[in-house]
Amino acid sequence: MLERLNQAMEQIEARLDQRIEVAELARAAVTSEYHFRRMFSALAGMPLSEYIRRRRLTVAGAEVLAGERSLLDVAVRYGYSSGEAFARAFRQMHGVGPGEARRDGATLRSQPRMSFRLVVEGSSSMRYRVVDRDEFRVVGRKARVPLVHEGVNPAIAEFIRGLGRETLRRIEGLSEQDGEGPEGIVSVSDDLDASRAEGTELDYWHGVVTSAAVPDDMEVLAVPAGAWAVFESAGPFPQTLQYLWRDVFTQWFPSNPYRSRPGPEILRTRLSDDGTRADAELWIPVERTAA
Repeated sequence: MLERLNQAMEQIEARLDQRIEVAELARAAVTSEYHFRRMFSALAGMPLSEYIRRRRLTVAGAEVLAGERSLLDVAVRYGYSSGEAFARAFRQMHGVGPGEARRDGATLRSQPRMSFRLVVEGSSSMRYRVVDRDEFRVVGRKARVPLVHEGVNPAIAEFIRGLGRETLRRIEGLSEQDGEGPEGIVSVSDDLDASRAEGTELDYWHGVVTSAAVPDDMEVLAVPAGAWAVFESAGPFPQTLQYLWRDVFTQWFPSNPYRSRPGPEILRTRLSDDGTRADAELWIPVERTAA
């Protein structure tokens, strides 16, 4: 998998001055566009679109300093429709405008080329199972919140506090203990931005999996049938939950014949009495890759 990702990285370098189609990069990596974006973001620590933007502005910066092309020619070559748009993007990355950089020989910032390699640590193993589930429903309340990569998400914490104890009790009472899981209160992330960038928005659901009648003040998320990889973890809260997501995409997927597929991601959490530790079960929609 990592070798194929590196082939896609070579394609990016060859096309920095051309239109880059993510679908073509995904084909080079022999995976879906959805999974390619997820894998890249997890491995690189930034969205694919941001990496491409920074690489283009790095190469454009070198051409600005070289002075062999006009600033407008450089802007158009790297995909900007006007000199003003190029200047804004250039200043955002380099801290100086292109004209000033050329005139004064300014120091610019550089986004290095990325490649991926496997680092074998062997310090821990991941507990997981793969299950097939028929279509099911999540019933509860939802809110549109920003994505936070590390630490407590203030918007989610405020949303849950605002539900009140009575509503939380009623939601939990709808849960069905059918043995298929996930059971009890779950946190569901759905309709995420493809980039997975910090600050982009998602639908956060606080609810339960149930087939019970839906109260008038609740909402329903229909989840299609399919396969799920279910991961278990325990440790400090909230770091354990966030590291679990990271480890699934940086360790488990590259080592197993599965890829992620579109769909909600479901987390069941059990907190310790003092709220400092958590037992977690993370459900990720997957599909088996071709041999």
